[in-house]
Amino acid sequence: MQLPTNHLFYSVFFCFSLLISSCLSPKPVSFETPVDTATRPIEKQTKQTYHIEELGIYASNEFDAARLNGFKKKNDSTALLIINPENEPINHSPYYAFSTWSDTPKSFYFSFQYPEEYEHRYPPKLKINGEWQVIDSSLISLKDKLVTIKLELSSTPIIVAAQELQASKEVRKWYTQLAAGKEDYVAIKRAGTSIQGQNIPVLDIYKGEKKQKDLVVLFTRQHPPEVTGYYAFQRFLETILDDSVLSDQFLNQYRVLAFPLMNPDGVDMGHWRHNAGGVDTNRDWSTYEQKEIRQVVKFITKNVNKDKLRIILGLDFHSTYEDVFYTNKLREHTTMPNFITDWFSGLEVNIPDYKVNEKSGNSTKPVSKGWFLYGHDAVGITYEIGDKTPKKNIEVIGKVSAQEMMKLLLRQ
Repeated sequence: MQLPTNHLFYSVFFCFSLLISSCLSPKPVSFETPVDTATRPIEKQTKQTYHIEELGIYASNEFDAARLNGFKKKNDSTALLIINPENEPINHSPYYAFSTWSDTPKSFYFSFQYPEEYEHRYPPKLKINGEWQVIDSSLISLKDKLVTIKLELSSTPIIVAAQELQASKEVRKWYTQLAAGKEDYVAIKRAGTSIQGQNIPVLDIYKGEKKQKDLVVLFTRQHPPEVTGYYAFQRFLETILDDSVLSDQFLNQYRVLAFPLMNPDGVDMGHWRHNAGGVDTNRDWSTYEQKEIRQVVKFITKNVNKDKLRIILGLDFHSTYEDVFYTNKLREHTTMPNFITDWFSGLEVNIPDYKVNEKSGNSTKPVSKGWFLYGHDAVGITYEIGDKTPKKNIEVIGKVSAQEMMKLLLRQ
C-alpha cells in the first residue's frame, strides 16, 4: 500500500531527526560505580538584609555568591549566622558569604550555626574597603563546636566569606580582559547555558589551522567555593597566553578549550557544592543528566568530530584541604603514557622546595578525569589546590605547571 505523500514525508523526517539526534547526543561513558545525577530539589535562600534593631546590627546576602540563611540575636554582643546547604546529602564543607555593618562603630561577635552534623571548614576572609584579607586567628574562637569571630563594625559594610568572591561577573571580566588584543587566536564562545539560563563560557585557543590539532581541555569551578583551584586555572591559562616563544610554538601545534565557569548557577547562588539542579556536576560524566555537563560534552564532541581533533589531556582545577594531583593509574594505552611522571618531575625541578603530592587511582565514579580516560584514552588529572595555599604559591604552581606542560607536549 502506498503511503500518502504527507505521511511519507513525516516518516522520513522523523527517521532523519532520530539520526541527527543520535549523532548529536554525546556518547555515555561507563563507570564501575554509577551515581544517580537526576535533578533534586534545592533550598533557595531568601535574599534579604537582616536587621537586629535593638543592637543596630545588619547582615545581608543580597549579592551574587552570598550564603546566609538566617540571622538572629544570641546575646547583647553576639549574633547567630544560620548557614544551611542547598540540599542533602552533600559534602561536609559549609560555605558562607555575607556583608555586615552597624549603626555605630563597635566590636561585635558572630557565631556560625550549621546543621548539627556539619563543622566549620573555611577560615573567614574579609573584604574591607575593597581589599581581601584572611581574618587574624586571634579573632576566632571555638567552643562546643561553635565557631565565633570578632569583627570591628561601622557603617561601612564588610564582606565575610569562606573564600574570596569570584562570581560570574568577576569571572567574565577576567577572561574578557585576558582575550583582549588576542582575538586572532582566542575566541570567546558559548558552550551552552545553565539550568537558569546563564552562559557557560569557553575560550577556544589556537594559532594557524584549527583542524587536526591535538586538543588540551581545561575545566574549573564545577564546585562553587573552590576558588583557589580557579586561581591556579587563571595563572595556568595566562601562561599559555603570555606571548612567549614557548606559547607561540605551543599554540601553533596544539589547540586548547578552556572552560572558566562550569557551574555558574551554583557559584552565583552561593551553593556549597551543587548546581541549580541540586547535583554534584563532577559525578555526572557518564550519562550527562545535568544540562551544564551535557552541553559541555556536546560542545567538545562537536568540535572533536568536525575538526578531526584528538583529546590528549584534560585538567580539571579544584580545591581541597591540601595541594594534590589526583591521577589515573591506567596510562600505558593513553595518549601520553609518560606525561604524568615527566610533568611532575618538571614541577619539582622548577618550583623551589616543592614536592608533588600525587594520589593515584582509576576513577570508579563518573568524574571528569575518568571521562577523559575511559571516553578518550586521554590523560585526565584533577588538579587540586589547598584551601589555605597562599596566592603567591598558587601563581608559581600555576605558571610552572603550564610551562612544563607546553614543553613536554612540544617534545611529543
